[in-house]
Amino acid sequence: MLPMSSLFYMGVMIMVSSITILSIMSIATRLTQIRKDKSLTQQALADAIGLHVTQVKRYEAGTSQPSLEAIKKIAQTFRVTTDSLIFEENELVPSEDLALQFNAIINMPTKEREVIKQLLEGMIIKYEAERWSSKMK
Repeated sequence: MLPMSSLFYMGVMIMVSSITILSIMSIATRLTQIRKDKSLTQQALADAIGLHVTQVKRYEAGTSQPSLEAIKKIAQTFRVTTDSLIFEENELVPSEDLALQFNAIINMPTKEREVIKQLLEGMIIKYEAERWSSKMK
């Protein structure tokens, strides 16, 4: 496991171990999978989180998305993290190259880190501007 390191970008702390998320399995699929792994019925889950069973069925069918509060209650009921509810275990694996690069940056003197931070911010802003301008066409 790579050490946890952080990088601040635009006032937000980004943990190095979660820089790259490969793909997201639908929350409906994960919810159903974890519920069945825990041997709970839809009714038992609904009772535990204080919702009607119809809503749980909608979540599992993918016709409705749970609120953040519902995700929190579901995770507490399953005794899992919200990440494990939303992502598969292998989906949280960081890109090894990026993790190594960020670890190298973190060990640099402050002045060099600031230069790299400014460079990254500029590249991200450029990328976002290009992405938005292509959507406007």
